Amino acid sequence: MPFSVLKPALYRETTRYRPAPRKGISMNNPVLRSIPSVSELLESPPLRRLVDRVSHNVVVGGVRTFLDNLRRDVQSAAAEMKMPAVGELAEKIADWIVHEERPTLRPVINATGIILHTGLGRAPLAADAVQAVAEVASGYATLEVDPTTGERSQRTLGVARLLTELTRAESATVVNNNAAATLLTLTAVAAGREVIVSRGQLIEIGGSYRLPDVMTASGARLREVGTTNKTRLSDYEAAINSETAAILRVHTSNFRVVGFTEEVPIDELVRLGRRRQLPVIDDVGSGALISLAAYGIHDEPVVSESVRCGADLVLFSGDKLLGGPQCGVIVGSQSMVQKITSHPMMRAMRVDKCTLAALAATLRLYRDPQSLERCVPIFQLLATPMANLKNRVERLAPQIALCPAIASADPVETTSFLGGGAVPAQEIGTWGIALAPKAGSVADLSNRLRTCEPAIFSRVQKDRVLLDLRTVFPAQDIALVQAIETLGDKLQPAATPPAKTETKES
Repeated sequence: MPFSVLKPALYRETTRYRPAPRKGISMNNPVLRSIPSVSELLESPPLRRLVDRVSHNVVVGGVRTFLDNLRRDVQSAAAEMKMPAVGELAEKIADWIVHEERPTLRPVINATGIILHTGLGRAPLAADAVQAVAEVASGYATLEVDPTTGERSQRTLGVARLLTELTRAESATVVNNNAAATLLTLTAVAAGREVIVSRGQLIEIGGSYRLPDVMTASGARLREVGTTNKTRLSDYEAAINSETAAILRVHTSNFRVVGFTEEVPIDELVRLGRRRQLPVIDDVGSGALISLAAYGIHDEPVVSESVRCGADLVLFSGDKLLGGPQCGVIVGSQSMVQKITSHPMMRAMRVDKCTLAALAATLRLYRDPQSLERCVPIFQLLATPMANLKNRVERLAPQIALCPAIASADPVETTSFLGGGAVPAQEIGTWGIALAPKAGSVADLSNRLRTCEPAIFSRVQKDRVLLDLRTVFPAQDIALVQAIETLGDKLQPAATPPAKTETKES
């Protein structure tokens, strides 16, 4: 919990949690002499109670760090400051230690409306996947051993069977994300040679990930063809030479070029590749295993369609439209997948038992398409009817309006986005609750929501804080209201500046 003992700067200094050396600190200052000792503070009730919650060493270390920062603050103060009583100081230290010991990775309520929110972990896992992870994580597992023969086995063998069953590809493997899948594929297939890519597909996604840079890192040479808005089959054909190793198509998932455009379908690229004896690689990005047209989502390629058209390799993510854990999936012909899995870099990019367990459990759910909306969270969220969202909003808004920190809470009909770099221009209808703070600014309220327990991530829209229920699970409704109730009636800016809130993601 944030605190301020003597002056506003003290909070900023102490919350850094960086021990300050005592060397050079003069004890002539009477305020410094009045600072209680570590042992005296540890005997106070607040810190004695805290020892029962966290380890004794953590409390002792926290007290020492706090006092070091306090001494430094006192030394740098322009005027003399009054030291709090031992009990009050101990309470402040206990609150600070609790605040600092909170894990940086913890569950949150996603009220942004972004279903595949990269910052919040993209796709939530299905209950079956969570259970599968718990089962293999809590003990030993048959990761690389065949229980029938007792001999060493391949760790991706189980998920490969499921992937080939669902996509109709000959073979499959898994690495730690789709960027790794792209890098490994280009390294194994085209290092030292050229890969032909349409100029309109030289994408950049989040974190300054640029396809040309990945191409360079792989050792392959980029051969751009066409223009930003138009690339024809003849452009690819004219670029083929003795140095060409492959043709690469990249799905431009996080942007759209509209108007006077033209691009070559995957089946035409495959026919060209067959004619010129070149492999065709299709990076479809988000990894839809089924059509999303029923949810109003269009223009996202389906993996099995690329396989059906004859692409030699298809690359995609596991934690986006597939709804599984973070990983990169490679499916395709037996010979091409074998070339990738036998590359020395494969070991550096392999996934662990937890990822494999979660992915396998998620893929099994696809065997029964009727169960997806019931079992896979992203499909649950996509399938939630507008009437359902409206009912929840109308029920929750009056409860939230009674919270001390809230001046008003009004139901609003608005739009959400899929996120995760997928279909950036397609909006999804939704209902939300627009909040106005009783005190402080909208930014202060948004910040406080992110730092309450559980943390609530919202978005700012039309100078109000919007809680979009498209991404709030019904089981979280009570926790949402209870967390807002704890904000109190005197909303003050939190210690850290509010993070930039976006309604769209790349």
